Amino acid sequence: MIEDYVPTGIPGVDRILEDKGLPRGQTILLSGGPGSGKTTFAMQFLYTGATQYDESGVYITLDEEPDDIRRNMLKYGWDLKKLEHEEKLMFINISPVRIASEEATGLIQIGMKEFRLVKLLEAIKKGITNINAKRVVVDPITIFTLQYPNEIERISAMRDVIKDLRATGCTNLLISELKGTGWDREHQFEEYLTQGVILLRTYLKDTKLIRIFQVEKMRGLAIDNQPRPYDISTNGVEVYPDATVYK
Repeated sequence: MIEDYVPTGIPGVDRILEDKGLPRGQTILLSGGPGSGKTTFAMQFLYTGATQYDESGVYITLDEEPDDIRRNMLKYGWDLKKLEHEEKLMFINISPVRIASEEATGLIQIGMKEFRLVKLLEAIKKGITNINAKRVVVDPITIFTLQYPNEIERISAMRDVIKDLRATGCTNLLISELKGTGWDREHQFEEYLTQGVILLRTYLKDTKLIRIFQVEKMRGLAIDNQPRPYDISTNGVEVYPDATVYK
């Protein structure tokens, strides 16, 4: 039975998670459409962990350049370079299009021919060891799964990733693109493999953009699984657990 939890530190989120947070050592899927704030949510989870809970974090990017993420997060007042210097945060770039290796600067890049399950796991474990990380983000896991066109191989590879991440003892967020943002959407196989699923959805209502936060499942917790509105402000993501979303 899970008895230890990791506060996300993101306003409103822990209220929905039984006032506890994410189950420690588990792997959670964070899924959303373009512009829904997935990267902001994930980085806020790491930033808050490093600055408020003394938990270092590793950010594995399979798509966006670390410099772009650092620059974008400054609008929230998050100085990521400072955390990196203090060894409270580490970026690992495993984009399939990268071929250079820059381990001396703390940036690991692996070429497309080597971009496979073993190399991904090696990079993650190395990052965790280097800064004694307790939180891990993989963004987006979708890029990794595309390396396996065969569905059986894809599911097997994801099982291995989740198994190895759990063995590290870290609390992990896997970021994925949501296939359809409507109420009757297509479920993704990753949702059945992870211990928890958080959805970030957006839709237009009378020309106004509505953002919807929902915890679809979280094993070990009596969650509030109702859709709740959220916002992205100069402070990052904030969820409103007492508000109601009207379709």
